[in-house]
This record gives sequence, structure tokens and C-alpha cells, in this order.
Amino acid sequence: MGMDVFWLVLGLAILVFSGDFLVKGAVGIAEKFKISPLVIGMTVVSFGTSAPELFVSIKAALGGSPDLAIGNVIGSNIANIALVLSITVLIFPIVVDRNSKIIDWPMMMFSSILFYVFSMDNVISTLEGVIMVSILLVFTVLLIRNSRKLNIKEEDDAEPVSTNMPLTLVFLIGGLIGLKFGADWFVEGAKGVASSFGMSEAVIGVTIVAFGTSVPELVASGVAAFRKQTDISLGNLVGSNIFNILIVLGITSIIKPIKVAESVMSFDMYWMLGIALALFPMMFIGKKMGRVHGIILLTAYITYITLCLQSVG
Repeated sequence: MGMDVFWLVLGLAILVFSGDFLVKGAVGIAEKFKISPLVIGMTVVSFGTSAPELFVSIKAALGGSPDLAIGNVIGSNIANIALVLSITVLIFPIVVDRNSKIIDWPMMMFSSILFYVFSMDNVISTLEGVIMVSILLVFTVLLIRNSRKLNIKEEDDAEPVSTNMPLTLVFLIGGLIGLKFGADWFVEGAKGVASSFGMSEAVIGVTIVAFGTSVPELVASGVAAFRKQTDISLGNLVGSNIFNILIVLGITSIIKPIKVAESVMSFDMYWMLGIALALFPMMFIGKKMGRVHGIILLTAYITYITLCLQSVG
């Protein structure tokens, strides 16, 4: 048990630092090729904060633990909105960007419903994975085109950036290597802890593993809130949820079809859809998402985790 906790914590720490390194390296390359900050945020940073979920899910699926892979994504999506966003708005209320209402949230809801539909036969197949990845690629291309139209002037006025390419490559490669080993140790530790407490892999996936892989989003959004850069928080979290479903599950199921447990379909899936749906009116009620919204979301998260833990045994 002691060693399982050690590997769990060590793996989590390496995942967090490696995700940060990957973002730094990728942003450096993006700046070198003069890609706009907005596009970097929508693509590179979203990939960086979702990379732990991707590596953990692939490791879990290949290691014969599909419940961990599915639970990781569902739990992370619930945690991103009900935990990370709630903490962010409790620190500092945020004004919801127009794009979050008309583009990001509809895409997140569409992705969530697609995930539900694909899971109805209790397996996400290789073909369904290809469809998921293809949808995200098309969505990203459209976003980049749209952002370029809106930000031509911004890009023209931008100062040239001097990028230390050797250091950037060290960050990028080091981040990828760290994510690989961090995911291995984190999953093995989580499985050990689960068996010690008599918890199913599905429960450990939506609680411990999901919280662990949501730490990069929690840190990034918390720092943004403290710096009052809250306009980026909601978009990043919603974007991460879209990425988790379409890319993390998409790529994982292309590598190996993922079985979806009946318990996940009858409980966790509905919580993920419900919290995604509940976010919509919250974005429109009042001028900002503030502390009342935060308390409601945090209460929902605590309730969900409590019900998960009560199901143990």
C-alpha cells in the first residue's frame, strides 16, 4: 500500500511538471513560427493540459484497464467544470466571453452527447475513434481560420519573438518523456490503491485519477484567477473537455477499442452530461459567473464524489 501511494504521488508530480514543460516547449515553437497567441491558447495549451489524460488513458487501455481510461475522461470533465471552474470563480468572478457561449459550450455539449451515443453499445470502436479525432481536426481548422480573420491586425502589430530553440526542444522532448513515465507510475499506483481499499477501477478512475490529471487545469486556472486573467479560464476548461473526449478517447480507441462499463453509463455519464448542461444557464444569469455559481458547482462536485465513494463495496 505504501509503495502504491508513493508511485501515485510521484507519477502525479511528474505528470504536472511534464505537462508544463510540454506547453512551454510547444509555445516556444509556435512563437518561432509566428502563430498568434489566440491560436496557441486554443490548440497548444489545450493539448498540453490534456496530455496527462491522454497518456494515462492510453496506458490504462493497453494495460487492460478500460474502466480507468473511461473514468479518467468522465471524471476529468466533471472536475474541470464542477471543481476547477468553481474554485476559479470563488477566487475572482469571471465575465463569460461571447465565443464561450456560441462556440465553445455548444461544441462541448455536442462532444459529450456524441460520447454518450458512441458508448450506448458499451464499446467505443476504432471507427468511432477516427470520427472523434476527425471532428476535432475540422473544428480546430475552422477556429484557426476564424481567429486569423479576427486577429490579422494583432498579428501585424506583434513584436518579433526571440526563441531559444535548443531549450524549447529540451522542454518539448523532456515533457513528452516525463508524461510517458509519469502516466505509467500514476496508473500503477492508482490500481494498487484501488485494490487496497476494495475500490473498483471505474471509481478510482473518476475520483483519484481524474483529479490527478485535472491538476494542470486547476493550477493554470487558479493562477489566471489570481492574476485576474479570468477571461482565459472558462474557454480553456471547456476546450480541455472537448479535447478530452474527441482526442483522448478518440486516439485511445483507435489504438485499442475501449469497453464502457454499464455502471459508468448508468451513473457517471449522466453526471458529466448534467454538469455540462447546467453550465449553460450559468453563463447567461447575471453579468458574471461569481461566487454563487462557484458554490453551486462545488456542491455538485462534492455530492458526486460522495456518491462515488459510497458505492465502494
